[in-house]
Parts: sequence; C-alpha cells; structure tokens
Amino acid sequence: MRILYTDGSAAPNPGPGGYAVIENGKPIALGGEPMTTNIRMEGIALGKALRLLNGEEAKIYTDSDFWRQVLMQWAPNWQINGWKKKKGDIKNLDIVKPLYELYCQSNAEIIWLKGHAGHEYNELADSWANKAREGQRIENING
Repeated sequence: MRILYTDGSAAPNPGPGGYAVIENGKPIALGGEPMTTNIRMEGIALGKALRLLNGEEAKIYTDSDFWRQVLMQWAPNWQINGWKKKKGDIKNLDIVKPLYELYCQSNAEIIWLKGHAGHEYNELADSWANKAREGQRIENING
C-alpha cells in the first residue's frame, strides 16, 4: 500500500500558489498557479495524488479537513442535487467535480491530520508546497 502526503500553499492568500505530493519522504509532484488560494492548491494536490495512484491501494494524508469533508460528506449530496447546494453556488466546482470523480474511482483512503503539529511528512509536504509556490516543479513523476 502506498502512503502519500499532500499540501497546498498560497501567499498571500489569494496569491501565488503551490502544491506538493510526498511519498517516502520525497516530492513526487510539485506544481502551482500564479494567482490562486490555499484551498484550491490543497484540492489540486489531492487530485494530483489520486491521478498518480491510478487506482492503487493507498492512504493519503492531508491537513485539509475541508477537502476531506468535501469528498466524504458534501459532494455525494451535491452530485445527487445536480451540483447545487441549497444556499448559493459551490465554490471551486471546477476542482470539486473532477476530484470527487477521481476519489470515487480510487482505492485510496483520505486521512486528516492536524497541520503544523510536528508530523514529519506533513511538515515536509508543507515545505515543498511553499517551494512549489516559489516556482519549483515536478510533474508526472512516480516513485
């Protein structure tokens, strides 16, 4: 079973952003956008991790409880309701829909862990997300 860690960064928020996917203490994907938010980068990191796994059994650790809740609680109902919520539009729907589809087709467990709490690989993912925000990139790397 593979174990991945993801994180996203934007500074200022909104501003330049980056994301990281970490496996075995090394970045396997780094990317970013010139103008984005932390929430978007967190979601994009999870999507990148799911694509890299390509159906393999895995645990993905994230410090974004928001995205864990989107995938496990909210998106199923939003999908049933035609991607609408009772009050207002779904923010970041361009990320939510494909991410939820990837999650549903995956064999991955999404696990929340508290950010900035001293967990070695979460701290490493945070560090690499910040480096990605500053321009470092790794795309389509496995292993």
